[in-house]
Amino acid sequence: MSTKMYTAAAPVSPARVSATDRVLAALRRIGEVERPEVWITLRGADDLLAEAAAVDARVAAGESLPLAGLVVAVKDNVDVAGIPTTAACPEFAYVPEETASGVERLIAAGAVVLGKTNLDQFATGLVGTRSPYGTVRCAWDPEKVSGGSSSGSAVAVALGIADIGLGTDTAGSGRVPAALNGIVGVKATLGVIPAHGVVPACVDYDCLTVFAPSLDLAATAVRVMAGPESRDTRSRAWPADVRLAASNALRVAVPRAEDLEALCDDYRDAFARTVATTREAGAEIVEVDISPLLDAALLLYDGAVVAQRYAAVGEFLSRAPEGADPTVAAIVADAKKPAAYELVEDLDTLTHVKAFAAELLTGFDGLLLPTTTEHPTIAAVEADPVAVNRRMGTYTNFCNLLDMAAVAVPGAPTAGGDPFGVMVVVPAFADQVAVDVAAALNDVDAPRVVESGVELAVFGAHLRGQPLHFQLEKLGARFVEEVHTSDAYRLAALNTTPPKPGLVRHAPGEGAAITGELFRLSEAGLGRFLAALPAPMTLTSVELADGRWVVGFGCTQDAAKDAVDITGFGGWKAYRASRSR
Repeated sequence: MSTKMYTAAAPVSPARVSATDRVLAALRRIGEVERPEVWITLRGADDLLAEAAAVDARVAAGESLPLAGLVVAVKDNVDVAGIPTTAACPEFAYVPEETASGVERLIAAGAVVLGKTNLDQFATGLVGTRSPYGTVRCAWDPEKVSGGSSSGSAVAVALGIADIGLGTDTAGSGRVPAALNGIVGVKATLGVIPAHGVVPACVDYDCLTVFAPSLDLAATAVRVMAGPESRDTRSRAWPADVRLAASNALRVAVPRAEDLEALCDDYRDAFARTVATTREAGAEIVEVDISPLLDAALLLYDGAVVAQRYAAVGEFLSRAPEGADPTVAAIVADAKKPAAYELVEDLDTLTHVKAFAAELLTGFDGLLLPTTTEHPTIAAVEADPVAVNRRMGTYTNFCNLLDMAAVAVPGAPTAGGDPFGVMVVVPAFADQVAVDVAAALNDVDAPRVVESGVELAVFGAHLRGQPLHFQLEKLGARFVEEVHTSDAYRLAALNTTPPKPGLVRHAPGEGAAITGELFRLSEAGLGRFLAALPAPMTLTSVELADGRWVVGFGCTQDAAKDAVDITGFGGWKAYRASRSR
């Protein structure tokens, strides 16, 4: 085993400090770790401190900035105005006038950009060794690869320099480096985070991704960056029927043993222990055949889809710039060979496999996969740069081709105690479900990644543990908190099947604070819920004890008039408990 000289940052969200103090701490950390290969351009201390002071002033003036006191490392194929974008090729460099929209949103939320990080040239590779700016070494073992192509951003986070690392992911570059360095990597649904300001690799399958030491911080960054952008015609909004929660009882698909043959022995053992822990935590585990997905993964480089890489930078590399990485240049040159009919055939194949994947995962909260196959040494990659890199994308390459989202988190460590990573893979726009499953795997609270939705207050049979709660779960509703109404409400036990209460508004002070639960569900889910609502129930505006007004359950005055008044119990569950006694 290699001598381990560096310790990765602990996988917890950083404590919030002033932006100035955080920048100073990051600069000290850069000096401590002595890892110059992480950076292509590092901003000067004066500029960083001036920007940090401006953030601190905004906070002092009363602005609510969710990322104030945090610093960001940006992969150098993502534009930041005034800082050169090189894509790890010196001759390609240009100075953008605009900042990528995703980075703009982080800055607006209070984050400070430290600089631009090293990468596999033109985001082509999963190893972190294909750069004239140097090989980016693993955060905890300098003899091993860091993973690519978003190598510098991942290592900056793993070493505790940056709180958030921005990468890109076409084949797995936002997930493989997370696994190898023991951190979190989130690859949202294509287009949810705009790709404006990103140097294209395969333009239809590129996305901006997030690294962080914790799932909570990664989800916060995604939530800040998500949303359509007019400068990116491929960007997308969360749909009206987006699911906002995983199932109460998780059901997780895992590959068959024959689909895991690409794993090295240590990783196969670690994955088995991760699956066992997931089962012990209460999830139902079901083996499924993922071989069509693995076959589809091969099309990213071995099929005609790779022609998009030539369309992106082929003409530039054909001029043989001195700084071109030979492996990358060869891959891009070969991408000129596929014929148009081959691309049509491959796109047709992907359409069929996409339908297969949707059917495969119906009834599951997600597909649990190892993120990558092994953790090679730098020497092993230098000896065989193509074959090793190809293996490492076995379980990641198909995701963007099939329009799927994935969340990469640490799994059970290897028998030797080294990091091992897994992914929760879900269909497009099921990102929140993937985050919820990943949170369960790591035994942490599930953060919210989707901003949209409508709040709904329930007071009876739809409460958790009550007979109609399954209707909310089926719609992907997310529990928010327990709530109480103002004192203007009375509660009646209606003569219905199943039994349910009716909430009726009276004048202020003529009722009591009635206990309920607040959920968030999609706009379309609320519409379906309303369309199926039986008489005498209604959906109306309900005033909460803290002064908020939310959509909530009520009933008609006529129905409540002939029912038993149970206001004195303070809520439906208390009333039902009294009946049971």
